[in-house]
Amino acid sequence: MVRPVEQARSSRANRPGRFALPPLGRGRQTTRGLLAAVLLCVSAAADACPLCLGAGQPTKAQQLAAAQQAVLAVPTARASQFRVIEVIKGERPSTSTIEGGYPRFGAAVDAEVPKSEPLLLVRDDPFPIWVILGAIGREQSGWLRKLAVGKRTDEISAEEWRARVALVVPCLENPQPLVAEIAYGDLATAPYTAVRTAKPRLDARAVRAWMADPELAGRHRLYLLLLGVAGNARDAAALEQRLEGAWKSGNATNLAPMLAADLELRGAARMTWVEERYLRDHARSTPEIEAALLALSVHGNANSVIPRERVIQSYRMFMKEHQEIAGYVAQDLAAWQYWDAVPEYVALMKSDVRQQYPSRLAILAYLRQSPSGEAREFGLQTQALPGARH
Repeated sequence: MVRPVEQARSSRANRPGRFALPPLGRGRQTTRGLLAAVLLCVSAAADACPLCLGAGQPTKAQQLAAAQQAVLAVPTARASQFRVIEVIKGERPSTSTIEGGYPRFGAAVDAEVPKSEPLLLVRDDPFPIWVILGAIGREQSGWLRKLAVGKRTDEISAEEWRARVALVVPCLENPQPLVAEIAYGDLATAPYTAVRTAKPRLDARAVRAWMADPELAGRHRLYLLLLGVAGNARDAAALEQRLEGAWKSGNATNLAPMLAADLELRGAARMTWVEERYLRDHARSTPEIEAALLALSVHGNANSVIPRERVIQSYRMFMKEHQEIAGYVAQDLAAWQYWDAVPEYVALMKSDVRQQYPSRLAILAYLRQSPSGEAREFGLQTQALPGARH
């Protein structure tokens, strides 16, 4: 079972993770800002859970998986030189010592780490210098080898994801900071369907403790999802209070994972509440609407506790309520092979409703993928310029 860990917090606080969406302002957005926003909103068709997307830098787990070589090594008397003690991935280096340095992003190993403490280093051709990912116990070598599969996240099958989730969940908030960071990073890049398989291995008390820890605030988005997976009626009530406060204040911070967790705990009966509070309420800000769509998107992709058909029903309602950004759900509809929205999108593009540019792009992409030859032709002929008319 996962248990809260009290030690090694200072080195884990505010680590960069993939569970941080860039903040967006209220009111009117610039074209650039809207384009970034819609890309976030419609990215759910990708393999990784869109709630977990971050600033673009790879996690330590991804660096390990992508590396051609990985070793455990200990520092020598010479600066930046390390003695290899174990091979994690790839061929053993031709010499017993290697040259290494810290990456440009990420923290260096704590000064308190003993000189004999093994370090995890990775390397990719054509770069000769090994990159230090951090200190880690040699007893973790078997665990590291299982994670260093050398596959991109979009290449990992559903069965492999379930195995990886089972592998990393027990290591969340491990006393060894690098173990905890790798486990967090790997789970944060998993599809939501895989995250849901963590339930038998999760201790809801531990997740609640992590949520109450301000030093782990940077990881709360993922832990909110885990609370939805592992929680109970008590957690549903606590989430309801948080959501009520967020709605009254218009605060979109962590709103998407809160809504996703709330829906996981309450089921399809909660969809009407989400629609009324966020999709029909025209006083909601752009970030709030995006958060609601993102929560619906992950559930639509999972097609489990909330049936995809019910998510599509909400999407169709959103398209009527917010015609100027109706394309925000188009990529999901295309990914789900739902083409009944083609007539509505064509009519919308021919109307006097001025589509926001990212929405227009998404609608045209949807029409161009449609099985309808007429719709495809319309999508190809229609200009994708801001404010253009057919």
